[in-house]
Amino acid sequence: MDRHPEIKDLKIGLPEAGGALKAYQLLGPKEFKKPSKPFTRVAYAAAHVVADPLSAKEPWLEAAIDWDATIAYRRHLASWGFGIAEAMDTAQRGMGLDWANSLELIRRTLEGVPGAVVASGAGTDHLAPGEHSIEKILKAYEEQSAAIEKLGGRIILMASRALAASAKSPDDYARVYDRILGQVKQPVIIHWLGEMFDPALEGYWGRKDHYQAMDICLDVLNKNRSKVDGIKISLLDKDKEIAMRRKLPKGVRMYTGDDFNFAELIEGDAQGYSDALLGIFDSIAPAASQALTHLSANEVKQYNDILAPTVPLSRHIFKAPTRFYKTGVVFMAWLNGHQEHFTMVGGQQSARSIQHLSELFRLADAAGLLQDPGLACRCMRQLLAVHGIQ
Repeated sequence: MDRHPEIKDLKIGLPEAGGALKAYQLLGPKEFKKPSKPFTRVAYAAAHVVADPLSAKEPWLEAAIDWDATIAYRRHLASWGFGIAEAMDTAQRGMGLDWANSLELIRRTLEGVPGAVVASGAGTDHLAPGEHSIEKILKAYEEQSAAIEKLGGRIILMASRALAASAKSPDDYARVYDRILGQVKQPVIIHWLGEMFDPALEGYWGRKDHYQAMDICLDVLNKNRSKVDGIKISLLDKDKEIAMRRKLPKGVRMYTGDDFNFAELIEGDAQGYSDALLGIFDSIAPAASQALTHLSANEVKQYNDILAPTVPLSRHIFKAPTRFYKTGVVFMAWLNGHQEHFTMVGGQQSARSIQHLSELFRLADAAGLLQDPGLACRCMRQLLAVHGIQ
């Protein structure tokens, strides 16, 4: 049965893998209700930035941001009950968004979304690419952390490309994290971003083997447990996340960054569960919010029924090369009318093929996440026309 019989004639021709166009019949949106009380899981949405398409700045060289639309999107996420993970990789941090614009983004979010829980990324991305002394990396972390704390913000301690390039052993990682954690005013979230998201971070914690790296990270967490709210790991491997989750010091949360397996990791098992800090929540906020409300009421079947169709969508958005997932996130926001264009910082709208975006369109509709099917079809037709497809 059609979800919305009134759109039974709403079809669009979409290219398939072989290049041929095939008519696709839309199903229409599902209805989701905003939460009336907090979830039983801590849930942050890592939010994207909206580019300014009318800026004269060169898109590969400078970030041109539509601040009003960017902050409006954060209000949208907060209205669905999510905390905001600000200036992270979903916002193209270090991939088009520099530190100066990141700090301005953090300031505007803290001021422009009152009442929202906001945690913001502190890193070392204002350093030039390449190797640096450990002392210089420490000072870079200190500079960004102090700037965020001066605004009254919470900190997500981001993985450092400079540290990955410069550390000679796991001891260098311990030295950096011990010192920074010893200085922060309130507990932070540590972010271990895997090389599938950023190839420059391969071998983080001083070991290429993730399980060996995990042991080194756990040593840092145990030593500094009073200064760590939790750790977000983004390795796209549920077994690794569960293994680490079971070894965490008491009181330290596991924030899943697994956009492939988030539903089952958040649900958890007899030995625990993961909280969430996810880029996919930017795209599926209404569905994720409704699902978390069901989970909070111990309505596990309803939780899984809602999230099940969002998992193929998320796996498609985050498929390899995973670092291009931001293109799909912004595409979803455009389809749903949260921005008036499909332009990205750094020109990243070109990072995915038209076949990829067409399949994303189908999966988003299957999940009930195209809230205005007519608008979504108009946007898709515009994009097809740009690609010479009529």
